[in-house]
Amino acid sequence: MAHPSDAEAPKPTASRLSKEERRRQLLDTALVIIRKEGADRLTLGYLATRAGVSKPITYEHFSTRFGLLTALYKLLDEQQLQALQEALLRVQEHLQDTAHVLATAYIHCAVDTGGELHAVRAALAGSEEMGAVQQELLAGYVQLFSATLAPHSSLPPAALHRCCVGLVGAGESLCALMLSGQCSEQEAATAFSSLIQGGLLTSSPQP
Repeated sequence: MAHPSDAEAPKPTASRLSKEERRRQLLDTALVIIRKEGADRLTLGYLATRAGVSKPITYEHFSTRFGLLTALYKLLDEQQLQALQEALLRVQEHLQDTAHVLATAYIHCAVDTGGELHAVRAALAGSEEMGAVQQELLAGYVQLFSATLAPHSSLPPAALHRCCVGLVGAGESLCALMLSGQCSEQEAATAFSSLIQGGLLTSSPQP
C-alpha cells in the first residue's frame, strides 16, 4: 500500500482546488510533516506554510490541531481497512486458510502505516475524544472479522461478535508488540492466526 508520506510533500499549487481536493492535499502534506519532522512539529499554521495556503484555509478544514490529527488518524485507518479488505478477496474455503490471510494482512497493515499511525495516536493520547474515535474505528474491524469468519463459525451472531471483539483486541496487542521490536511480523501473524482459529474452535458449541 503506497502512502503520500513515501514521497515529498505535495508541491504548493496556485490552481483552485475543490474543497475535497484541498483537504486531501492538506492531509498528504501533514503526513509528510509527521514522517520527516515528527508530530510535534505539526500545527495548523505550519501546515498552511508547507502546503502553500493561508492559515484560515487550514482552520476552515480542521478547526483545531485535534481535528487535524483525528482526520489523519481516520485516513490512515481507512487505508489500512481497505488493504485488509483487498487481501480478504483471496480468502479460501477453510478456516485455517482464512485465518492465515486475515492475520497476515492485519499485521502487515500495521507495518505499512506503523510510523505515521503510531505518531498520530501518540499525539492524540490523553484527549477525551480519543477513546471514542478509537472505539468507532475498531468497531469497523470487528464487523469485518465477524463477516469474514461467520462462514466458519456455528456461533450465533451475538456470540461471534463478542469473540471478534476479543480477536481484534488481541490483534492490536500483537501489532504493538511487533512495532516495539519484541517480535517479528511473521511471528506476530503466526500467533494471531493461531488465536483466530483457536478462538472460533473453543467458542463454538461442542457436538
